[in-house]
Amino acid sequence: MIQPTDLRRGMVLDIDGNLWQVLEYQSFKIAMRGNIVKIKLKNIKTGAVVERNVPSGERFTRAYLDTRPMQYLYSDDTGHVFMDQQDFEQVTLSDADLGENGRYYLQEGLELQVQFYEDRPVGVDFPITLDFTVAQTDPGVKGDTVSGAMKPATMDSGLVVQVPLFINEGDKIRVDTRTGEYLGRA
Repeated sequence: MIQPTDLRRGMVLDIDGNLWQVLEYQSFKIAMRGNIVKIKLKNIKTGAVVERNVPSGERFTRAYLDTRPMQYLYSDDTGHVFMDQQDFEQVTLSDADLGENGRYYLQEGLELQVQFYEDRPVGVDFPITLDFTVAQTDPGVKGDTVSGAMKPATMDSGLVVQVPLFINEGDKIRVDTRTGEYLGRA
């Protein structure tokens, strides 16, 4: 069991059978009530972010995740198949296990970190940036530029990203997997 005052960013807690990762925490001293800890938590399974205020006397169960390097192989009707790099065991993950836009970030041969809790896959850590090829976008019109003008572009994986007007079909771009935003040409 762990006290709220011992929390650190990145820790994973088991609260009511759900796994929550600590994003932020801050301790406050309130007169006549004692210490209150404000924590921001992210649900590992759903990606939902919540804030909670808890008294410093409350206890949490810390969950230890096992992280294994895996390689993406293919997707089929049952889900997305990954292969463990050490023992070549294959694991199938659903769209929910990958997170909100995770299925769009999958590229054949992509190596990533899969998180396991009690030998069950619960999440995936994608690389911070990935390169994509623009499959479809409208052409930029000369004179249609305002400072920082953007347009939607569909990548070869189906991901839709806002890109500058000078990006054309066939261009390779770099995308931040944490936010889904355009970073630059690749």
